[in-house]
This record gives sequence, C-alpha cells and structure tokens, in this order.
Amino acid sequence: MYKIKKARIFITAFFLVFSLALTACSNSSSTGLNKEQKSAVTGEKNEEYYMITFLSGMEYWKSGYKGFEDAGKFYGVKTVYTGAIQYDINQEVTVLEQIIAKKPAGIAISCMNSDALAAPIDKAISQGIPVVTFDADSPKSRRYSFLGTDNEYSGYVAAKALSEQIGSKGGEVAVITLPSQQNHEQRVEGFKKALENEYKNLKLIEIGNGKSDQTEAAKVLSGFLQLHPNLKGVFCTDATSGVGAATAVKEANKVGQVSIVSFDTERGTLDAIKSGVISASIAQGTYIMGYQAMNFLYQLKHELINPVDSWKEKKVNPLPSFVDTGVNIVTKENVDSFYIK
Repeated sequence: MYKIKKARIFITAFFLVFSLALTACSNSSSTGLNKEQKSAVTGEKNEEYYMITFLSGMEYWKSGYKGFEDAGKFYGVKTVYTGAIQYDINQEVTVLEQIIAKKPAGIAISCMNSDALAAPIDKAISQGIPVVTFDADSPKSRRYSFLGTDNEYSGYVAAKALSEQIGSKGGEVAVITLPSQQNHEQRVEGFKKALENEYKNLKLIEIGNGKSDQTEAAKVLSGFLQLHPNLKGVFCTDATSGVGAATAVKEANKVGQVSIVSFDTERGTLDAIKSGVISASIAQGTYIMGYQAMNFLYQLKHELINPVDSWKEKKVNPLPSFVDTGVNIVTKENVDSFYIK
C-alpha cells in the first residue's frame, strides 16, 4: 500500500496555536480591549481573498468554495469566487492577471496548466500577494503551498473499490481519463500499480480519453463494450466521465454487469450511485482544500506564521509544500451525506 503523505503534524500544531489564540481573545474580551487593540483572528473589512478556478461553473467547485467562504467568515473578511468559464488556459491566465491588478489580500488558485500559470503566480508573490494552489498545482511556481489529493494513492483506492465491486473472480477492466492533466495521469498510474501489485485478478485492457465531456465519455465506453463484451468494470478519473460511463452502461443494458468507480461528488454522480448505476466514487477533500487554503492565506497576510526570523529574506517557506486533504469512498450506503445542502 502506498504511504499517504500528510501534513498532520503541521495541521495539529496549527489548531493548537489557533486554540491558544482564541483563548487569549476570550481573556482579552473579559477585561475589555482598548480601541487600539485588535484580535489577530479578526481581519480588516476591506480585505478580499479570491478563489480562482477553471470551468468555474462546475458543481465540483462548490464544496471547495464553501470551505473557503466559511473560513473567511470566521476571520470577518470578504471572499470572492471567480475563474475561467471555459476550459481555456488563456482565459484562466487573464482572470488571474485581472485579480492581481486588484491587489487582493490573497489568492487560492486551481491550475488548469501548471507551466502557463507559473509566471503570473510568481508575479503575484513578487508584489506581496500570498498565493496557494489547490486541487491542481503549479509546482514550478513560487506558490507557498499546494492543498490537494494524493492522486496516485487515490488511484490505488479506486482499484480497491473496483475489485470489491467486481468480486474475487475479477475480469477485464478499462479506464476513462484526461491524459493531458497531471493529476489524472497520476490517478491512472496509481490504479495500474495497484492492479500489478495487489489486484492481479483485474486485467486492464483499455484506456480512453473522456475529454471532460459526458457525451464523449459515453461514446468511448460504448466502443469498449462492443470490443470487449466481457468487460467487468471501468474506472473514471473525473466526474464527467463517470456520468458519461453511466449513460453508456444503461444504453447497453448492462447495469449491474459492469461496475463503475467514478471520481468526485457532483449531483449527477451521486444520483447515479443512488440508482445503482455507478457503484462507487472517490470523494476528494474539497471542503478542506478551500478551508485550509483560506487559513493559510490569512496567516501569511497577517504574518502569523514565523518559523524563523526574516523567513522571507532567507527564502524559507513557512508552509508545508504539500498538504494531502484525503479521500473517502462514496457508496449507496453513505451517498446522502455528500449532497451539498
């Protein structure tokens, strides 16, 4: 089994310090704060923190922004959600440049293309604007931290879930993914390693490109089902492909015969799990991504994290470079808990 890389010690310490800060605030309020005094966990009213995504209308981003917004409310600051409406890297770069011009208090961004966004992220950092990435990283940039899923491990979890759904006899399986995106490639790699090392009763026979489109994903799986009538399961590395795969299985009258393990918790995916078409889905910790991203940005903005004196000048990163926000398996038994109210 793969080792899960988590920043548990850092986060435990963060909340310990945070609790002490709250205690101090409570003690101060009992004696009365002077007008000049201000709690470290109360921001300025004009502080604005931005969350930027691509395909910004996707339901997937709702949970992440809810976490970002909840943390912002705690600090008493304004949070804004925006992004590229289309699956267009130039559009996301333009949006980021426009936000930088506003000189916000901090930016959390999910990067459609890691290399293309590195330069504008570095530009923001050079102007004193804290930036963290979430869900999809830009590792060559100077961003302070990346909060997201250990994608290779999540591929392992998907293989385990698919094996359990298919049963001990195993059989032929396929993958539908987005080959051009690093996080999806890592999920496929983890899935393949799990089959090679642990779930040898599953034979990977096809890998297709869903192109982030339900119709395309349905077409891809329909073709696989015609070529391989004994196909027993499919792993879809994104929610759109999962819903498309569900359509293909229904049209082929193979519900219950072909197991689908999808990704994420959009309503279409959850509905398909409830109806028994999708067997399971891998739920990322999207709320935690947003919540901790906002915490990190606030801490940086207010210089509340000081691992060493003059850390900026000494080029010491005060944050963990990667925080694994974890995954959960969604099945028919727990699916109701994942609907966003």
